[in-house]
Amino acid sequence: MITVTYTVEPGDTLWDIAKFFGITVNDIARYNGLAFPDRIYPGQRLRIPIGDRNVPQWYAVRPGDTLHSIAAKFGITVDEIIKRNNFDNPNLIYSGMFIRLRD
Repeated sequence: MITVTYTVEPGDTLWDIAKFFGITVNDIARYNGLAFPDRIYPGQRLRIPIGDRNVPQWYAVRPGDTLHSIAAKFGITVDEIIKRNNFDNPNLIYSGMFIRLRD
């Protein structure tokens, strides 16, 4: 099982996180041993099971990354990355942010 770690941001809900990663709230709750999945808090780190081979590929942005450098690294276009992600502003990405690379 491939997993990523997600740090809860203010205003996040488990439902929003599950929707973003394309899994269920129950999957996240079960994988993290959350007895009360409605009680998550900013700064909490959640392990997110994203499956095996037939799932979207994700990339955790590192310091100094740009959409152009990420696209070049993985052989895709910036437009493809923008289409697969819900950016408020694609010019503002930050370290630790997860970006969907492929469907």
